[in-house]
This record gives sequence, structure tokens and C-alpha cells, in this order.
Amino acid sequence: MLDPDLLLRAYSVGVFPMADSRAARDVYWVEPKARGILPLDGFRLSRSLAKTLRSGRFQTTVDRAFPGVVAACAAATADRPDTWINPAIERAYGELHRRGHAHSVETWADGELVGGLYGVSLGRAFFGESMFSRATDASKVALAHLVARLRVGGFRLLDCQFITSHLASLGAVEVSRDVYVGLLDSALGFAAAAGAGDAAAGAADFFALDRLDPPEGATSVSAPISGLRITQLLGQTS
Repeated sequence: MLDPDLLLRAYSVGVFPMADSRAARDVYWVEPKARGILPLDGFRLSRSLAKTLRSGRFQTTVDRAFPGVVAACAAATADRPDTWINPAIERAYGELHRRGHAHSVETWADGELVGGLYGVSLGRAFFGESMFSRATDASKVALAHLVARLRVGGFRLLDCQFITSHLASLGAVEVSRDVYVGLLDSALGFAAAAGAGDAAAGAADFFALDRLDPPEGATSVSAPISGLRITQLLGQTS
């Protein structure tokens, strides 16, 4: 079993788990020499993505379908026949979600889950784990919502682990391990006295966006935030 407390300690020093395949029994720890991050002030909101957000074609929620998002990220696809998310990892992140440290952003179309992402929140850092898309732009919409949410919530670091062409097109960059450790220390430093896994006073607020401008009639943090609001928060398009 992968211990959730060990997971949080690993994230606090820049390490994360992976498995060789969906069926693998073992988990190994990864600390890349080059790390992918997405600067929160560097997200590239293209005109086409902004148009998609404003169109209302997708509805986006948070923490409404965490198990479904992880399962979709772990599922085999034509482009990705296998995954690094084995059952032990899936269970451990489910426990982190129950403890309030792991979150999902879900993208819906006509009531169907068509995209999303999940990751871990610790201090003022968010560690993106995986994303999936079953419709054009569905994962981009989820990421745009995440960036806006992290900005409003006072986060300092969005860790993408590894760079892909998809992430690079949205503003992700690659930094050295030393640079990453410095950014991580800055994002977690405020809680040093409280301990690595402690959500102490001064931590970022993942749900600040929901209180900033709640949709009319909203009764929970999982209520959709409009795409128009997200484009306003993200500012100028490129």
C-alpha cells in the first residue's frame, strides 16, 4: 500500500510516484533532472480557447467526480495503450482526496464527463498529476479553469512534472532541478514551522474562486464556474 502521508512528504521534497504499467504491483519514486512547470502568469489563453470558454459548450466543476477523473486518466486509449497509474496509486490519491489534499477539475458536455485533470495541493503549490480528454479542447478548458483557480487562491507554483507539446503550447516551461527546488521551497516555506503535510494558516485556498463570484443558486463548491468568468480572470488572449 502507498501511504498517503509518505506521498505528501515526497511532494514536499520534489519527488512523486509512478508505476511501470497499469498492471504493475510496484511503485517507484521519480525526481526529474528537468521539471515541467506552468508559470501562473504565463498561461497562454489563445483566442480559439477563449472563444470555446465563452461559448458555454463545456461546464466545468471541481471535486464532483474525482474517482471518475482518475479512472479516465488511468484508462488505455488509442494514443496511450498503457499508463503509469496502477491501483495502488489510484487508491492513495483517493485517500488524499478524502483528506482534502487532492483535487479534480472536471469538464462536462451535456451531462457527460469529457475531460479533466487531478493533482495534489500542498502549501502554495499544486502538483498536476494527469489529465484526459474525450472531446476537442476539453482538457485545455480544465487547465484554464485550474490556472484561474490557483491565481485567485494565492498559489505560487503549478508543477507539471514533465513537458509535453500540449502543455508547452499552453505556456509550460522546463526548469532545472535546482531551479525547481527553489520554487518549491518558496511555495512551501511559509509552513516550515508547521511541518510538510500540515495545512497551516497561510496556506493557499483552492476554493477561493467559488466564494469570489458564486454562480446564481450555487449551493456547493462543485457548482460550475462560467467560462466567461475564467477568460476575464486569465486576462488578455495571445
